[in-house]
Amino acid sequence: MAKNATNKVSVWQSLRNAWKVKDIRSKLIYTFVMLVLFRLVSVIPAPGVDIARLNEAGMKDLPLLQLMNMMTGNAFSQLTIMAMGVSPYINSSIIMQLLTIAIPALERMQKSGPDGQKKIAQITRYVTVVLAVIQAIGLVSSVGFIKPGWYNYVLVGASMAAGTALAMWMGERITENGIGNGISLLIFVGIVVNLFSGYSNLLITAIQNPTFGNWLKFVGVLLLALVMILIVTFIDMGVRRINVNYAKRVSGRKMYGGQSSIIPLKVVSVGVLPLIFAYSFMAFPGTIIQLASKPTSGLYQWWMNNMNATSPLYMIICALLIIAFTYFYSSISFQPDEMAKNIQQQGGAVPSVRPGKPTADYLKRINNRLVLFAALFLAVLATLPNIITEAAQVQIPFAASSLLIAVSVALETKRQLDDMLVARNYDTLS
Repeated sequence: MAKNATNKVSVWQSLRNAWKVKDIRSKLIYTFVMLVLFRLVSVIPAPGVDIARLNEAGMKDLPLLQLMNMMTGNAFSQLTIMAMGVSPYINSSIIMQLLTIAIPALERMQKSGPDGQKKIAQITRYVTVVLAVIQAIGLVSSVGFIKPGWYNYVLVGASMAAGTALAMWMGERITENGIGNGISLLIFVGIVVNLFSGYSNLLITAIQNPTFGNWLKFVGVLLLALVMILIVTFIDMGVRRINVNYAKRVSGRKMYGGQSSIIPLKVVSVGVLPLIFAYSFMAFPGTIIQLASKPTSGLYQWWMNNMNATSPLYMIICALLIIAFTYFYSSISFQPDEMAKNIQQQGGAVPSVRPGKPTADYLKRINNRLVLFAALFLAVLATLPNIITEAAQVQIPFAASSLLIAVSVALETKRQLDDMLVARNYDTLS
């Protein structure tokens, strides 16, 4: 009963209830302080960067850098020590996840229990630092804002890698001592800062030039964001429940089983990864062309005219990539054969489905339907802001990935907060 009641409690009510519990209140304060420190550190300029030239020329309008800036809350456009944010950690985590499937030794290490997972996490941290150094030097030097001298390249790589290591440490401390997933919350804060900056610019434009069109754009973009947040929230909370009945079995004088449980399959189980993969895949060639080609070259002109974010060709290719990456990631993250085997070993069975291979085929069929819906939903969600931008000729200060990340992190943090309250038998939730 308490679990059902928590689903009806609003975010603000959950926070008010949590504030009344001393240990949860301490976790909330700890999380808030760490997030504030993260944002304060994000304004410290990185040594080795030509700040005067950066302020004069500004950050180049490159697709890959826009994606990086969105993930870091404008820290990359200012080239601070937090310019890389936690993106190298995300990349290294994805790399390690794929390697555990491709390399048997890593797969055995991951399945060997807490010690093996701890070793995997330690390797992920080392890979994160190496990626941060390479990524920092490569991206900052590509836009031409590193001061002359080899030592400045070292300073940029070391300082931004240190910033990433600090962000990674803050995220792990939040996960351990605070509320929610720390890495996700750091990304969430960056997205919120980026959204606030974008809406502030629209509001300032409307105030300085108070025409009906400017105010209509501001209100329209705000309403669009609210509608998309509601839709994303509704879809993100969607779950396909599969009933499993367990047979009774006797062991000694005790009887086990005879109960039923539910296997929840999320409607969008792949999260935001297909969007990030697709955006990165589309941004990389555009960034290389803009850096390596002259503005007067034919390739540069063709790419800018036909592969910009609002062009039909770009949106079609991006949607197809999102669908492909959704199916790819689902194929490596969802294992119906192993799930069916575990159900059979525990004496369970899906109603009207035979154990073993028929159960695996049933789970695979259900998952394929969910993946199809998720792929189409993410493709529409990714292209809709670009279509509205082109039709209304207004710059929308958010992307589909940013909204999906923000909503997912907020909902997951609320679930964890409610679970902590229920675990303490907080009577106001019943």
